[in-house]
Amino acid sequence: MTDVRARKPQGQTPNGSNRKLNGHANPSERHAQSTEPTENIFLFYPNIIGYSRIILAIASLYYMPLHPRTCSLLYSISCLLDALDGVAARRFDQSTRFGAVLDMVTDRCTTSCLLVFLSSAFPRWALLFQGLISLDFASHYMHMYATLAMGSSGQSHKKIDQSRSRLLHLYYNNRIVLFVFCALNELFFIALYLLSFSSPILSPSLLPTNDGPGASSQPGTPAHPSSMLFATPGSAWAMELARANKMDSFWPWVIAGVSLPVMAGKQILNVIQLVKASKWLAEGDIEIRRAQGLPKRK
Repeated sequence: MTDVRARKPQGQTPNGSNRKLNGHANPSERHAQSTEPTENIFLFYPNIIGYSRIILAIASLYYMPLHPRTCSLLYSISCLLDALDGVAARRFDQSTRFGAVLDMVTDRCTTSCLLVFLSSAFPRWALLFQGLISLDFASHYMHMYATLAMGSSGQSHKKIDQSRSRLLHLYYNNRIVLFVFCALNELFFIALYLLSFSSPILSPSLLPTNDGPGASSQPGTPAHPSSMLFATPGSAWAMELARANKMDSFWPWVIAGVSLPVMAGKQILNVIQLVKASKWLAEGDIEIRRAQGLPKRK
């Protein structure tokens, strides 16, 4: 008797859906994959803003030893663009993990470079500036690693549960608080940078002064700077030449005084972030050891 049942087409499952043949997608699936639009993450608007921040930061470092006004302007614009890239990411729906890491790394590097300069400008406080650099890197690295290891898949390092830390939750989830803390923290260090050129109280003369008749009584006044250009280290004569611009130290002092409490609060948040991330990782280690049956009972 002849079998009159319809023969299933090759490559089709009982429910009629197509399947891969010999491990390869069928022609219709390959066509769909080829026509699917691809995105270049590196050319997203927020990331382009991030590249601009890096260029401006490098330019500010170039002008940092000799031109405090130009350096401060370029550095400030680079910091302000930090807020703009987040706006662009939300506006164009282009939030990416690469962009988040690029933003954080740029922040850490630019601030560290400025603190390195301040360490040379204020040798007495070099240990403090070095400690701030270490705290900043350690806190953010530990926090980022804890988020990747313990958080859910794709969780942002800015997504902090309120039960874990109310202060960190407020800091990362309130845009106004985040902007104020980051902006005033940078402003404090910029003010110190300007004071290293304009305030003889904080930064005494780096070149020999002329104590003879007719010499200026202003601290920090160099003696024959043109004859000392090649006889002293570059950082010394660079600062002395910049001071010759007669920068007024009033506004740098005002900015430093206003931003000092916020800068101190930012460092406290860094300590809290470091401690909380360490405890979070320790909790994960305990769970892993329990799953492995450790410690073994004797």
